[in-house]
Amino acid sequence: MKQDSDLLFLLFAVLLAACSQAITPTVSVPGIHSPVPLLTASVPSPSYTPGRTLVFPSETPTTSVVIETPSPFPTATISAMQMFFPTVIPAEGAEYRPPLYPTPWALTPYDHFYFAAPIAATYPADPIWDYRYGGIFFGPDVIHTGVDLPAPRGAEVLAAGPGTVVWAGIGLYSGSSNNLKDPYGLAVAIRHDFGYKNQPLFTIYAHMEEVDVIIGQWVNTGKVVGKVGDTGMTTGPHLHFEVRLGENDFWKTRNPELWISPSQGYGVLVGRVMSTYGQQLDSYLVLLKSLDTEKQYSVKTYGPLTVNSDAYYNENVVLGDLPAGVYELNIPYGALNRIVNIQILPGQITYFSFNGYNGYDFTMPPASETGMH
Repeated sequence: MKQDSDLLFLLFAVLLAACSQAITPTVSVPGIHSPVPLLTASVPSPSYTPGRTLVFPSETPTTSVVIETPSPFPTATISAMQMFFPTVIPAEGAEYRPPLYPTPWALTPYDHFYFAAPIAATYPADPIWDYRYGGIFFGPDVIHTGVDLPAPRGAEVLAAGPGTVVWAGIGLYSGSSNNLKDPYGLAVAIRHDFGYKNQPLFTIYAHMEEVDVIIGQWVNTGKVVGKVGDTGMTTGPHLHFEVRLGENDFWKTRNPELWISPSQGYGVLVGRVMSTYGQQLDSYLVLLKSLDTEKQYSVKTYGPLTVNSDAYYNENVVLGDLPAGVYELNIPYGALNRIVNIQILPGQITYFSFNGYNGYDFTMPPASETGMH
C-alpha cells in the first residue's frame, strides 16, 4: 500500500510539472514576502518509511465515563484509532536538535508554547512527516488527533509540564481498564497545573511498554512517566502525543506543534489554506523548501473531522521545528504551482493564508477572530 501511495504522490508531481510554465524565478529579499513566477514543484521524499495498521472508527461513538482522581472531567470514547510508526529509527544518542526555548514561551499574546518535548532532544523533533495532527491516510473518517514521535523501544517518555496524573495504564481510549485491546495501549494522561483562557489542559502519552506513574501522582516537567513501546493499535515503537483543551476528551484535541516550545533557533509555520471562494481545502498538499540548505518539507492540511483549530489562528496546516531562514512556499492550485518566498524567524510563528487564485496574504488574523475547524 505504501509503495502505491508513493507512486501516486510522484505521479501528482509529474502532472504538476507538465502543466507548469517554464519561467525563471526571481530572488526575494529575506524577511520580505514577495511572489515569484510559477515553477515546477519538487516533491520531497519522506524521511521515514512508515508501516500502518488499518483501523476505522465507528460512525456513532460510545461514551464511557471514567472516574479520574483528582480530575472531575469524564473521558468520552469511540471505538478505534489509527496510528503508525516509522521503520527507520535514529541511532540513540545522535544529536538532532538544540535545546528548546524555556517554557512557557510566547512572543505574542496569541502564542501558547507551554510544553516541553515529551521525548529527549537526542531523538528527532519532527513528527512523522505525512501523518501530523489532522492527517489522514486511509480515508477522511480516520483522522490523527496527535503527533507520532519516533523513538526506539525503551526510550524515556517525559512529562511535558507539571501536573497530576489522571490516567495511568490500559483503557484510556475505550474508558475501560479491562480492555486489553484499547488502541492507546499503555497510556498516561496528565491534567496540568495551568490552563489556557480559563480552561484546563491535558497531555496524553500513548503506546508505552511501561508506565512509571500512578493516578493521583503529581509530576514535574521532565519527570519520566514511562518508556516508549508498541502497545495498542500500532505496528512498532513510537510515542503518540496529544494536547487536549477544556476536557480530557478525544474530541477536544489541539495541534501539539502549537503548544510544544520550539527548539532554539527554530520557528513554526502556521497557515490557513482555502480555495478562491473561501472554502477550506482539506488534506491538501503544501510544499516547503529551505533556500539556505535546499532541504525540502511537505505537509498536508487537516482532514475534515475530529481535529480543532486554534481559536486565534484558525489554521488548517502547521509545520513546526523549522530552522530559521528563508524558504520557498509552494501550494499547487489550478494545475500550477503557487510559489512565494517567506522567512521563518526563530522562536516565532510565521502565519499565512492562501486563497486560491487570489494568492497569499501574510496579514495576521484580527484579534476578534475565534473560528474553529
